[in-house]
Amino acid sequence: MKTKIFTILTLFLMTVVAQAQIDRSKQPKSGPAPKIALEVPGEFELPNGLKVLVVENHKLPRVSYSLTIDNQPIKEGDIAGVSGLLGSMLGNGTTTISKDVFNEEIDFLGAGMNFRYNGGYASSLSKYSDRILKLMADAINNPLLTEEEFQKEKEQAIEGLKSNQKSVDVVAGRVGSALAYGTHHPYGEFITEETIGKVTLKDVKTFYERYYTPSNAYLVVVGDVDYTTIERQIRNYFSTWESKLKIVSTVPEAMPNVKYAQINFVDMPNAVQSNISLTSNVDLKMSDPDYHAVLIANKILGGGFNSYLNMNLRETHAYTYGARSSVGSDKYVSRFKAGAAVRNAVTDSAVVETLKEIKRIKEEPVSAQALENAKAKYLGDFVLNLEDPQNIARYALNIKLNDLPKDFYTTYLEKIKAVTIDDVTRVANKYFGTNSARIIVVGKGSEVLENLEKVTFEGSNVPIKYYDVYANQVEKPNYNIEMSRDVDVNTVLNKYIDAIGGKANLDKVTSVFITAEAELQPGMMMHLEMKKTSKDQFATEVFAMGQSMMKTVVDGENGYKVQQGQRSEMTPDEVKTTQEEGSPFPEVNYLKGGVSLEKIEDVDGEKAYRVKISDTQTNYYSVETGLKIKIDKSTEMGAASTYLTAYQEVSGVKFPFKIGQTNGPRKFDFAVKEIKVNEGVTDADFN
Repeated sequence: MKTKIFTILTLFLMTVVAQAQIDRSKQPKSGPAPKIALEVPGEFELPNGLKVLVVENHKLPRVSYSLTIDNQPIKEGDIAGVSGLLGSMLGNGTTTISKDVFNEEIDFLGAGMNFRYNGGYASSLSKYSDRILKLMADAINNPLLTEEEFQKEKEQAIEGLKSNQKSVDVVAGRVGSALAYGTHHPYGEFITEETIGKVTLKDVKTFYERYYTPSNAYLVVVGDVDYTTIERQIRNYFSTWESKLKIVSTVPEAMPNVKYAQINFVDMPNAVQSNISLTSNVDLKMSDPDYHAVLIANKILGGGFNSYLNMNLRETHAYTYGARSSVGSDKYVSRFKAGAAVRNAVTDSAVVETLKEIKRIKEEPVSAQALENAKAKYLGDFVLNLEDPQNIARYALNIKLNDLPKDFYTTYLEKIKAVTIDDVTRVANKYFGTNSARIIVVGKGSEVLENLEKVTFEGSNVPIKYYDVYANQVEKPNYNIEMSRDVDVNTVLNKYIDAIGGKANLDKVTSVFITAEAELQPGMMMHLEMKKTSKDQFATEVFAMGQSMMKTVVDGENGYKVQQGQRSEMTPDEVKTTQEEGSPFPEVNYLKGGVSLEKIEDVDGEKAYRVKISDTQTNYYSVETGLKIKIDKSTEMGAASTYLTAYQEVSGVKFPFKIGQTNGPRKFDFAVKEIKVNEGVTDADFN
């Protein structure tokens, strides 16, 4: 005990003395960049061309195998999606081991294994390293490419495309790549239901034989292994892997940057927020002398929380939850991108502020403090990454794939440290294009276009070009849908009430009990129970994995919410809003006033009356059928949309049996399993 106390006192005195010697009125000078000594991987190559890197690390009894096939970018053309189908089929059994037996053994070993069209990954305890390596080699050499599995994966791919049709972020990514690179380029082409539909099993097998080959492949082994043993195992299991078809291909040139700054607008009537992405192509490689300066410049512009873009768009103006920028360093062609997802009402302002911050870093020297902070962040992250053997392996592979000098990473910190204020200004002007940039905006044109058309940059209006969700140029959308003068909000509401069954049938309904389910992620379902009564009672609960995730209850006067076991009481305003919207048929209440008819809009190709319910909610009713087809809501947590389709009659009243809900980039499609009218609900359900 005395020894322990003495040690503590000694450390305390040393700290006091050290503090007394520091002049805290002066900022400490940065020390020299740490010396980096990277372990050099063991290397060997098989006669078939497979190159192997081995990083021994005996800290933990684990091993991993990372396979990378370094092919040139591949344009798939009319059968775009064939590579994804191959990747999804690999690893689902082999010609020597059935799918179920293969997967059961992986699980039994506590291992992991997955594949993609240009590589794969496996990991396990080191005591199972030989077996997991043998299974991986078998999956690569003898994939089980059957018609049954092919049709299953194809159907899943098509369903995935359908579920993403209304995703603003998915459309923004697709259109952004197509316009930046051109659809003739592998990086610009995209998958559609039509291209997936054309893919045959023969196409998948041909793609495998042509491109899934060892001639351009690298296998990186990291973990508790012995180099001599692992070399013998790999030569034993992978030597039979052969290149079956010769690859003869060239990579086409990407589209050149546009000659002037322009907004490329994609109208998505369902959008509750806009996706903004300023983009221009760049030619930057990891081997370029500018590489490290670009990293620092981007960190200052939009590479972190304290960046120019995030502090402006998020902290100063509260337009978004986060604004970012990035600069690629692909060895073929890359992009500079900057942007954010913002509220509809501030779309034009966000574009202006994004341009402003890029112009700022190009014209105004960054502060010495901002430069030092960016460097410190990179230095800290790099040193921390060295603790992970996987990163060591990745660095070694980067040197091979990008033809980098062998000392690239040992001198990495010195080069980061050497970046100057002038370097940041220089590379910002070289790589952060604005005068040759496309500002791709995907959003709700009826709400954002009027102000977007007023955006100026450097004294001139920024012209707008219009595109559809597949990057085809189109005419400007027409939002002036004529509405009959004899239509008012009560006309719309009464038409809805008549469409779902009529006032007399609605008056007979005292309670409604709805159960529905949606897929939270593959293989995991989310269940919804909702109960409503004509006595202003409302209860809804969401379950996942057998546990309650979210619950809301209003007993007619008071209410509460429970999220992940934490209960909070609702405010009187929250109770009132929930009662109004939670009644079986809120349109009956709307007839009392307080709502207004704004105009007719297009909702996914269907004309709909837009009715303002409140400052935070808008409903849409089909002009043709009168049915409610969409609800838009905005809260402090963001904007969300609900789509109502597949109406069916229950006890004389029509209810939607498909409920699609979007919240930011997430979308859930609830399928209603059962609706009970005037049964299954008691007052006890609202306690």
